[in-house]
Amino acid sequence: MPLGGLACGFLIGPTAAGKSRLALGIAARTGVELVSLDSMQVYRGMDVGTAKPSRADRERARHHMLDLVEPNERYDVRRYLEEVAPVLDDVRARGARALFVGGTGFYLKALIAGIFEGPPVDLALRARVEARVREIGSERAHGELSGADPLSAARIHANDTKRLVRALEVLEQTGRPLSAWQREWGWHGSESSPPRRSR
Repeated sequence: MPLGGLACGFLIGPTAAGKSRLALGIAARTGVELVSLDSMQVYRGMDVGTAKPSRADRERARHHMLDLVEPNERYDVRRYLEEVAPVLDDVRARGARALFVGGTGFYLKALIAGIFEGPPVDLALRARVEARVREIGSERAHGELSGADPLSAARIHANDTKRLVRALEVLEQTGRPLSAWQREWGWHGSESSPPRRSR
């Protein structure tokens, strides 16, 4: 488990809530290292709208898990767990402490409890679902999801095509709603927590 034996804390909340400034203050007082817990700050160049720490902020405290991939690369929670593990091993080996900072609740859930074993991705199926959503529009696609998986539809905005496609994809692939997979995993929260399981 990535957190095993690691002295750490968590500072979680929505974008623009003041987490970064508070985290920098904590780091200045305690010397903790800041580990991003954000699914968008891993992308290089995506600074506007993600509240990514500035260069000056990064000079004030040691930051991890920022600017890892290009915007056109696929990045998901599994990759996050794989790539944060050696970072945390290094922090642990140096006797340092980590403060996780971010707004991606699913990444936090995955760090603490692992990730649920949902159906594997079928890229051909995903492409078909994406094409259908483009063809009929996200509002109509969301209506279809509402009829088949009202719990997921209540959490996923019609304009959130990434999660909309995933929910429809899981339904078509398995015949079971995404919400049923998530209940088995033990998640009952809001969309601000899981499921940010983008693949």
